[in-house]
Amino acid sequence: MKFLPSRQYQPRMNRLFQRIAEEVGNRLRDARIEHIGASSIPGAISKGDLDVFVGVPRHRFDPSILILEDMGYSEKKGTLGTQSLRMLETKKYDCDVAIQLVENGSHFEMFLEFRDILRNDAKLLSQYNIMKRSCEGFSEDCYRTKKAAFIEGVLTSG
Repeated sequence: MKFLPSRQYQPRMNRLFQRIAEEVGNRLRDARIEHIGASSIPGAISKGDLDVFVGVPRHRFDPSILILEDMGYSEKKGTLGTQSLRMLETKKYDCDVAIQLVENGSHFEMFLEFRDILRNDAKLLSQYNIMKRSCEGFSEDCYRTKKAAFIEGVLTSG
């Protein structure tokens, strides 16, 4: 794992998010599309990838998967998939892009909660960056495990 300072990737990710939000919004008109992940948190270090939250009503969840697949996204292997959450990815861009398709009102709206907590708490953001830096050179699985534990700790204490 290698992490980039925010100034090296966030401006580009913000522009890419706007492009993807427009493309997805044109196809999923009732979707709530929000920028999540490190690239949405000023000052957060990152691998340089983009995560997009797409919230839809329950009755639009399964049809939304098909629409996103038609747009060139596919379900990411080895990730949690439920009737309220699907992670889809695409290789259409020169960086990793993932969509978290979430049923509106489900507990998976925690992606937004975590983002907002770190946007508003400089101390936690610093701790998050320190945790990430401690993972440099680690495997993706090890990084994901440490990151998940950090996120769970933030959400359960907040």
